[in-house]
Amino acid sequence: MAKLNKIKGVLGILTGGGDVPGLNPAIRAVTIRALREGYKVVGLRRGWAGPLNIIRDPKVDNSEYCQELTPEIVNRAGRTGGTFLHSSRTNPSKVKQADMPDHFKETYKDPVTDMTPEVLKNLEFLGIDTLIPIGGDDTLSYGVRLYQEGMKVVAIPKTMDNDVPGTDYCIGFSTCVTRTIEMTNALRTSAGSHERFLVLEVFGRYAGFTAMLPTMAGAAHRCVIPEYKFDMDHLTELMCQDRQQNPSKYSIVLISEGAMYQGGEMVFESATTDAYGHKKLGGIGDLVSAELKDRSAKFNNGRAVNVINQKLGYLVRSGSPDAIDSIVPMAYGNLAFDLIMRGIHGRLVVLRNGRYDNLPIEVVTSTKKIVNVAEHYSTDRLRPSYKSFEMRPLFIMTSEF
Repeated sequence: MAKLNKIKGVLGILTGGGDVPGLNPAIRAVTIRALREGYKVVGLRRGWAGPLNIIRDPKVDNSEYCQELTPEIVNRAGRTGGTFLHSSRTNPSKVKQADMPDHFKETYKDPVTDMTPEVLKNLEFLGIDTLIPIGGDDTLSYGVRLYQEGMKVVAIPKTMDNDVPGTDYCIGFSTCVTRTIEMTNALRTSAGSHERFLVLEVFGRYAGFTAMLPTMAGAAHRCVIPEYKFDMDHLTELMCQDRQQNPSKYSIVLISEGAMYQGGEMVFESATTDAYGHKKLGGIGDLVSAELKDRSAKFNNGRAVNVINQKLGYLVRSGSPDAIDSIVPMAYGNLAFDLIMRGIHGRLVVLRNGRYDNLPIEVVTSTKKIVNVAEHYSTDRLRPSYKSFEMRPLFIMTSEF
């Protein structure tokens, strides 16, 4: 590692939003490369809560919210899942009084406060001159804000939903699809044994990629996604047909957590919202399961079909990364540092059409990345639609920015 008196700069790196396999390999890639080139790397802990909660006093121990990274630290964590820097859904531009750090409560007393000026001062106090946030569109949208305020930022896309605009691939997506396929194949033995419908709720608030890809790979017969409001009777009829045609007498549907049926809306676990205004999704699988059982008799000679209902949830985002989520984060980390070495900032590292690249960071907030229903989803068959794979990207359905 370079001697401290030859430090070329100080990089700050953080992870925000949901955990996914592949975050630690990305942190490791940035850190190892930066240290070799003479930079210091500071890990900001708990996402944007880290730079928000720093106390600007050299005598104060801020180790709860930041730590200097070394090869020993990142090498130990680099092969594991999750994020050793921890995470949060903190949005410093909209801090509620209940979430205000104690040392700011006497100064800021409004119900909601934009704490960006304090975050910038805290980053300056830590000596951080370049920031590398790793996250989804919520986490990275605040990275855009800091860049617009003059902070040097290079962002890395992460989300198992694979819905960050501008890139074909977000860290965590491949492992999510791999786990979904594995767990669906495991659960089909119970579905077949009892001749039931198998309903699996998967992640996907606004985009249905995590339901589409496993279905395309043959894990499920049907999938319903946020981009298209489906008809419950139509789904039931298709599921009954699939079950009847299956020698083992079962059928499977994957349901994105943000999916909606005609006449219904998104289903939430509670009315409370996170710092980015999102309610916690969950429950569409329960509703669909009950409706399928109630309606199935109409399409099954008067006999109702029982249902196995499972929410995969955190099981698909836990544990070690697969091969793609070990390799891509390494490449993304090096891409980000390459840009920093060239003095280029305000960029998002991306994969587009099978090649690594970078785009202006503003792409994160300028558009949305969702499934192109007309091109990739059959509303009649309620499953992925494809005619030719020639010259398509690795995961077929991709950003069209």
